[in-house]
Amino acid sequence: MRDITVACLDMAGTTVADDGSVMAAFEAAAAEFGLVPSAPGYADAIEFVQATMGQSKIEVFRRLLGDEDRAQHGNRIFEERYAESVRAGLIAPLPGAVETITALRAAGLKVCLATGFAPVTRDALLDALGWRPLIDLALSPADAGRGRPWPDMPLTALIRLGGGSVSELAVVGDTASDVESGLRAGAGLVAGVLTGAGSADSLAAAGAPHVLDSIGGLVPLVVLGSQVAR
Repeated sequence: MRDITVACLDMAGTTVADDGSVMAAFEAAAAEFGLVPSAPGYADAIEFVQATMGQSKIEVFRRLLGDEDRAQHGNRIFEERYAESVRAGLIAPLPGAVETITALRAAGLKVCLATGFAPVTRDALLDALGWRPLIDLALSPADAGRGRPWPDMPLTALIRLGGGSVSELAVVGDTASDVESGLRAGAGLVAGVLTGAGSADSLAAAGAPHVLDSIGGLVPLVVLGSQVAR
């Protein structure tokens, strides 16, 4: 196994626990357009949101609402509602996340946190967690071109953090979109974790070469795996 030099890790569901705040924010935005539990189409909308977890939030609203103005309005409501959850302290590091990031950087890797959130929400989340000194880079779709399942964010992380070949890149997330993004990028290591939206079956169906119980399972794969290979 070639040494991994850059790790691109997802946020909500992979390194961050948010107590259902993502879905609550989507439901608040949907309600603005009459998509409440008693309304026709509500179940389909929620199913679509769940199926697109990990993807760019504005792109999800564009596909869900079919109109740019409505999509922008829905996305603003989502971001505002999620920001309220952040301010209320409803987010926290998932067990092992801080230790994993610390171990990766101690082993010489550069770490990027990637998310489908807008930069303003991502930055509020990082500030609330106090994670800015913990990582090397944070990316949203707006920083890279396209969000998941496209490969733009992990490839941007590799370029900005001075990585070489895509074989030196690790991509980890909790959704099928995370897995697909890593595979499209040609990453040397792609893994799904079971702490968020994805099940073992859905991650495997997306082609995940590794399915981990949590982010903590990444360290033996990346750090110890590289040492064994040498």
